[in-house]
Amino acid sequence: MRDKNKVFHLAIPCKNLDETVNFYEKLGCKLARRYQDRVTFDFFGDQVVCHLNPDEIDEIPKMYPRHSGITFTNKGEYETCLRLAMDEELPFFQEEMVRFKGKPEEHLTFFLVDPANNLLEFKYYHDITMVY
Repeated sequence: MRDKNKVFHLAIPCKNLDETVNFYEKLGCKLARRYQDRVTFDFFGDQVVCHLNPDEIDEIPKMYPRHSGITFTNKGEYETCLRLAMDEELPFFQEEMVRFKGKPEEHLTFFLVDPANNLLEFKYYHDITMVY
């Protein structure tokens, strides 16, 4: 993981704290704090806070315009995450695929859906200069 001199923070809704903790811990995220209305995770070096708000859950998840995730710069770490998701039988929104095949921005990607229908994208660019 990268140095934590700056940590990105993302807050998302959840419908059930126990389901949320179970999902994110299976993904390898560390539970940092738990309160009656939210849980905070170390999400691959950044902070994700899932606020209990069952009225704000998307009934049908859509990739665009709202999703978040991780862009790996190490292919082995990407593959480890993919295997973990498969081994833990986490729900895929979209199986692994190649985007922009043959172009400089070609990358591997897959999407998971958490218990509150938040979409998580995981990707790896073959050319690291295309990450940003």
